[in-house]
Amino acid sequence: MTTHTTAPKRTSALGRVGQALAWVVILGAVSVIAVGVLIPRIGGATPYTILTGSMKPQYPPGTLVVVKPTPVEKIGVGTVITYQLKSGEPTVVTHRVVSVGYASDGEPSFVTRGDANQDPDLEPVRPVQIKGTLWYAVPKLGWMSNALGQDQRNSAVYVVAGGLGLYSVWMLGGALRDRVRPRRMPEETDS
Repeated sequence: MTTHTTAPKRTSALGRVGQALAWVVILGAVSVIAVGVLIPRIGGATPYTILTGSMKPQYPPGTLVVVKPTPVEKIGVGTVITYQLKSGEPTVVTHRVVSVGYASDGEPSFVTRGDANQDPDLEPVRPVQIKGTLWYAVPKLGWMSNALGQDQRNSAVYVVAGGLGLYSVWMLGGALRDRVRPRRMPEETDS
């Protein structure tokens, strides 16, 4: 009587390392996109990149700062704000509020200074110029954000999401195939 059995399929060490590496890359890509694009979009915030050394050492050039709209009443000394240099123009600066003053009509104005600068900025910031306050910051992620335009960032979200979707379908298909595949029963033969 002879019995034949098939050994369970074993994954080589190299295959396991490759699979682990693929998951690390996938999780890294998802994390970067989540931190730089999805979370700000969901939270109603806007990502900006620090381009100069004025906010060193805490926010060096290349830091992605995510700024959330904040009521002016909640902005005080020590708050990091992003504001337009001139109202209505796209150029923005991210600096820390060092003092708050009030005009005769009660409108606040904010004196700012970069953390690495010795002197405060020349012009006080009016509420209409403020884009928001710092929500969170990620070092070096701003360089990648600057390398991609807004359209490219949006496309990257869809490409990565689609790629992850395809990969998960492929993994699910493989798991289902292995589960549904009929198992060979040991064959018995009479000799």
